[in-house]
Amino acid sequence: MRWYVVHTRPRQEERALENLTRQGYSAWMPWLEIEKIRRGRITKVIEPMFSRYLFIQLDQVSSNWGPIRSTLGVSKLVSFGNQAATVPDELVEFLRRSPKEETKRILSKGDLVEFVKGPLKGLTGIFEQQDGDIRAMVLIELMNQSHKVQVSLEELKPMVV
Repeated sequence: MRWYVVHTRPRQEERALENLTRQGYSAWMPWLEIEKIRRGRITKVIEPMFSRYLFIQLDQVSSNWGPIRSTLGVSKLVSFGNQAATVPDELVEFLRRSPKEETKRILSKGDLVEFVKGPLKGLTGIFEQQDGDIRAMVLIELMNQSHKVQVSLEELKPMVV
């Protein structure tokens, strides 16, 4: 038995995994818990580690490969030419054994942020802390002095350094 890669339809990883499992296949997908800003609030969401991909364990001789392509949520088996793409067992086992990390935070103290809305649009600042569900404290430099301002999370965008 070897691990292969299944390419899913957009945002249908969970559906594909459920339908493959229901058909008796051994399928698996690693997940990540991350923070996102939705409707001005930071919320924790669980997303696939590899968007649009999951792993399936098959035997080249005895497994029935036919139904995989027509499974709801599945786009295709990833292949190179006529050869299905395999994944080393060690990699899958490593991903399965890896300790679940803390939630990947969208903003942490000290992160550079840019104001994308409101009266401070275009300025940059340093994220200090989240202040409730929808607000944040940001340190900005104005007239050669540091000021803490409280703003909506919708007004901020993390800067990539």
